[in-house]
Amino acid sequence: MDILQLIEIFAFVTGVLYLILEIAQKNAMWVIGILTGVACAYSFAVQRLWASMGLNIYYVFVSIWGLYQWRRDSRMLAAGEAEGAQSADIHLRRIPRKTLLVSGLVFIFGSLALIALLRLLHDQESAMDAVVAVMSAIGTWWLAKSYPQQWLVWIVADTLSTILCLSVGMYWMALLYVAYTVSAVYGYFHWIRRGTWIE
Repeated sequence: MDILQLIEIFAFVTGVLYLILEIAQKNAMWVIGILTGVACAYSFAVQRLWASMGLNIYYVFVSIWGLYQWRRDSRMLAAGEAEGAQSADIHLRRIPRKTLLVSGLVFIFGSLALIALLRLLHDQESAMDAVVAVMSAIGTWWLAKSYPQQWLVWIVADTLSTILCLSVGMYWMALLYVAYTVSAVYGYFHWIRRGTWIE
């Protein structure tokens, strides 16, 4: 077993732990997300999947911001509980129409621009890599804002990531994305059923 396989196995293990913490909406998921992001970035760099590598570097930075955002939301919920509001483990926000519009435009134009760039960089799977990267960036932003629709974005992005990893022989990473896809379906219904809207 070579070092790349060991790193992919590490990413798989931390990625599954991240899933468990994400569904339960625990702040510790962001710390695990940093570890998973670094491992995945390295794995994708070796395969010359530059957008997926960059996406995982983005995950590291968004994990830092997400930890701050979720801690702030937890304080808001705690203040609400002190005033007699019902306690909740999962806090949700309604997605503004403007966010949907901006996200749609970012997806379309971001994907086109990234495909062109990745072709110049000789990315193995430029179109799929670009679409997955842009969609995942949007999903991560929505996760940090606690929009439950982020799970729907992840169902599509993780399914495409599974196909991408299989196409380049990254079988441990493909298995991780299968787990991500299944958990995204569960996570959506879990958040809707158990969550409390905070605005």
